[in-house]
Amino acid sequence: MVSVDVSSGGHPVGEGSGVAVDEHHIVTNAHVVGDATDSDVSVTLSDNSVQPVTIAGRDPITDLAVLTVQDTKLTPIPIANSAQVRTGQPVMAVGNPLGLSGTVTTGIVSALNRPVAASEQGTGPSVATVTNAIQTSAPINPGNSGGALVNGCGELIGINSSIATLGPGSGSIGIGFAIPSNQVSMVAQQLIRDGRAHHAQLGVSVTDGIAARGTQQIRSAMVASVVVGSPAHKAGLQVGDHIISIDGVSTTSALSLVGHVRGLPVGKSVNLLVVRDGRELTVSATLASD
Repeated sequence: MVSVDVSSGGHPVGEGSGVAVDEHHIVTNAHVVGDATDSDVSVTLSDNSVQPVTIAGRDPITDLAVLTVQDTKLTPIPIANSAQVRTGQPVMAVGNPLGLSGTVTTGIVSALNRPVAASEQGTGPSVATVTNAIQTSAPINPGNSGGALVNGCGELIGINSSIATLGPGSGSIGIGFAIPSNQVSMVAQQLIRDGRAHHAQLGVSVTDGIAARGTQQIRSAMVASVVVGSPAHKAGLQVGDHIISIDGVSTTSALSLVGHVRGLPVGKSVNLLVVRDGRELTVSATLASD
């Protein structure tokens, strides 16, 4: 774990946390780095040494960024398969809340696949960030962003990124959100390799819907439009279809579907469970790149 410090004109403007994923790369949140240049960002290691970094890449759409440290070798964290995380298991958040580096807090996984939407602001247009997050009760406060959420074995299961609050200045109320480690690994590898990330897309716009399935009503992502030539179009999805799951995981809203798709790799084939005219059908599609 490291502390991330961001300055402008030699004056501190922000701080956050980061996690070493290999000997020279650190993952943090894109909103921690913001629009900073290489010279504006430094990290403090566990031995209190301050190291300069270069920004390998940032991806506001997933709220992830990768920093490169050249002059020292880092000890990477072991990374768990976030698909194996279960509600109720104990977890620990590690980070730099309010400048208190090396702080740990404990809690449980409160929920999985929680759709979380935020808007990342910078000097350019705002970017909508949607994540199917791990929800945790471990207290997370400003400065924890970019830090690790670990399981009972000390393995990374997520990068802490946001919290729910009662308003400005309310701090942690025990509802925090982390980007799942599988998505973190996928995006980090692309940022290290290419400097940018490629996002999967289905080729539909969706709204919150309620599907009528026999006598049952079920929440869904309802297809509002289909892009011609897109994976959705090739798979035969139609306006008015209600998508209720993707690869067996429920999609209870438009945000839920967007979060699921963004967490998958480009080129992956998925099975969508769709309700059309009261009947269920399975539609297969291969996700394209944005």
